[in-house]
Amino acid sequence: MLPLLNHATDELIASYGYIAIFTIILLESAGVPLPGETTLVAASIYAGSHHGLDIRWIIATAAGAAILGDNIGYWVGRTIGRKALLKWGNWIGLDQRKLDLGEYLFLRHGGKIVFLGRFIAVLRVFAAVLAGANRFPLWRFLLFNALGAITWAAVFGVGGYLLGHSFGRVTGPLGWLTLAAAGITIFYLWSYYKHHEQQLLLEAERNLSVLRQRYRRPRT
Repeated sequence: MLPLLNHATDELIASYGYIAIFTIILLESAGVPLPGETTLVAASIYAGSHHGLDIRWIIATAAGAAILGDNIGYWVGRTIGRKALLKWGNWIGLDQRKLDLGEYLFLRHGGKIVFLGRFIAVLRVFAAVLAGANRFPLWRFLLFNALGAITWAAVFGVGGYLLGHSFGRVTGPLGWLTLAAAGITIFYLWSYYKHHEQQLLLEAERNLSVLRQRYRRPRT
């Protein structure tokens, strides 16, 4: 198996295939901190290098699981509300800062954050729950959520598949050079997202009170 894949994830995908992909992404999208994106990329690389899974079914499975999981997360957030999330959110890593971040982003960006949240690690797990807790309109959530989930699954699925397919064809020094370049690229993207996440958290801390006054939303 390719070195960049975690052995446990590799075994899980090889043994349970689409069921593992669906379950992990569904739970992550519903608000459980699990490696959904890593699973999608790993499964796609596995499909490209081993041809044991069909990339079309991987993308469809990932998109369907993301949409369903996000809908579950939305109703959880809408049902229990912000106060309950403040009390119990730490169990799933949802603290005061992330709740404030979610409120800030929905007040400022609306539907765009439902779509883009699928691509930002700190938001992907909690975007749907935060949308529900902040009473984001259901029809807009369903639309932007579906668009985001399908785009996310297609981008990371096709990208992982092409990466796995290329490793199956390229050998020797060029193959190792390609592997090194891919590793550097992945590390850069990870670093960029982590930095971007911290910027978002700081921005929310600075500007949330102003937006609350503008929209006359009391703090709970």
